Amino acid sequence: MRKFVQDTALYEKQFLLSAERGDLESVRKLLEIYKSTKAFNINCLDPLRRSALHIAVENDNIELIELLLDYNINTGDTILYAIINENIEAVEILLEHLEKIGKFTPETQGVEITTNSAFTSDMTPIILAAHKDNYDCIKLLLDKKATILHPHDVRCLCKECVQAKAEDSLCFSQSRINTYQALTSPSLICLSAKDPILYAFELSYELRQLSNIENEFRNEYEELSRKCQSFSVNMLAQVRGSKELETVLNHTTNAWEEVTEKKSANFCQNLARLKLAIKLRQKIFVAHPNCQQLLSAIFYEGLPGFRDRHIVTKVLIIVGVSIASPLLAIIYLIAPKSSFGEFARRPFIKFLSHSASYCFFLFLLLLANQRINYDFILGTKSVSSTSDEYGEDLDRKEVRGPPPTLVELAILLWIFGLVWVEIKQLWNEGLCDYCSDLWNILDFVTNALYLCTVALRIVAYLQVEAEIRNPQMRHLGRRILRRDWDEWEPTLISECAFATANIFSSLKMIHIFTVNPHLGPLRISLGRMVLDIVKFLLIYFLVLFSFACGLNQLLWYYAAMRQQECNKYQSLISNSTHTVPANELVRMEESCDPKYRACERLTIKPL
Repeated sequence: MRKFVQDTALYEKQFLLSAERGDLESVRKLLEIYKSTKAFNINCLDPLRRSALHIAVENDNIELIELLLDYNINTGDTILYAIINENIEAVEILLEHLEKIGKFTPETQGVEITTNSAFTSDMTPIILAAHKDNYDCIKLLLDKKATILHPHDVRCLCKECVQAKAEDSLCFSQSRINTYQALTSPSLICLSAKDPILYAFELSYELRQLSNIENEFRNEYEELSRKCQSFSVNMLAQVRGSKELETVLNHTTNAWEEVTEKKSANFCQNLARLKLAIKLRQKIFVAHPNCQQLLSAIFYEGLPGFRDRHIVTKVLIIVGVSIASPLLAIIYLIAPKSSFGEFARRPFIKFLSHSASYCFFLFLLLLANQRINYDFILGTKSVSSTSDEYGEDLDRKEVRGPPPTLVELAILLWIFGLVWVEIKQLWNEGLCDYCSDLWNILDFVTNALYLCTVALRIVAYLQVEAEIRNPQMRHLGRRILRRDWDEWEPTLISECAFATANIFSSLKMIHIFTVNPHLGPLRISLGRMVLDIVKFLLIYFLVLFSFACGLNQLLWYYAAMRQQECNKYQSLISNSTHTVPANELVRMEESCDPKYRACERLTIKPL
């Protein structure tokens, strides 16, 4: 028995040594001995846990690999080592052998991972080839119908996911990262995706969402997301002309039909792919010079060479278009297909017209805030003039429910126009996309406040007119001074809503500054600072509240004592026959100072 063991060990040692040296004749003789006598195990391992096939792959000995496979040596995870060494010929030979013996499947590709293996149990040849980004290996495996199963959703509660998390949560998370690392391989995306740019967009967005959920692996997921963005940008950089660039950026897909159906002002440029990039926050793709060059060409269409003109010429063109914008709008309404109508639809002309209109709207708001008496200036009496039921002229500031002035009527027309613009935008973009932009929320709130102002002014006017027609309340009407108005007077509430809406309307100018190369970055920086400021204030108020609770615990008794002294002082003052000394009376009077009773409201009074 001992001699048999010694012979077996000797055969295995000679077998592995011959494989290491690449001695084909010696290996063939030993394999013949194995075939006839089974004197040793051809799947034996050396001290480094390597089989003869593994050694042949490491040494790039194709003839030895073919010889060993002819004797059905166990392949195990050898194909993974062949992929690591990027030995394409060895990979092809091993795949053909696995298909021949029926071990190849699209999911595992015939790999057998044991406890002694250097690879994790989730590793497959195509995943490893994708990690190496080896184009030839990936193509070879895809031709054999190899697949990578997309990981389940991170919140998936299926039996498989729940069991995997319960057994080993770390292994489960690492397996997901390995799979996503393979899916982000540029070679794999090019070979397997029907629309590589769309696939990169979706995968980048998914990985960014995962980074916010699995905080422990945030850096890994963010790095993979950036890798996908870099791939899409590199694809964009390969375009060789404007026609190719337009083809890429105007490409549409059924998966994102709700995004791509919207048309821009230029009917030849729907820019569906660029809109999708904005929707999925592909900032590097959008900021690429190729994209920006096409956007600039579309934006300044109708004014060729505008950016190359002198600054004075630019200012004159901007002022001229802004002044002529009402005329262009009228021409567009009458003849939208005319040359002037088409000119008014150009993006840059629309931007100037909208900006000029909004600036004039702010000017009207400024005039309304100044409360100028236009009737006195013009020497006329219009709808803005106000008189009471006795025919006496009243100061407009003291009038309840005043009729609108000419400026306010003009503002009302602009408000209806702004509301109509928001309704059209909501209809075109849909509720989800509309609410995703905080500026749209600000516009909605602003318009709602303006409409509330109009409604309250109408209510106040009708209310006052009803009081004037009522004989019992005729003496009130519009003759009540402002200081005597009820706190819920509709006129006062409308003025509050109007003032708040004016603040929001003025802040909207910040959004227009985004187009400026100098003010735009500052606006973006300010927007990002807001969240940090809110976080800081949250911590600040938490510390302040903590100290306030502690101080209240210490001072509540003295606040209650001061309250009692104040009550006693008030009762003594009401009683003229008191005999309390003057200094004591002064001390008791001091207790009535509100600063000594600030904490008294926080205490719970006994029943």
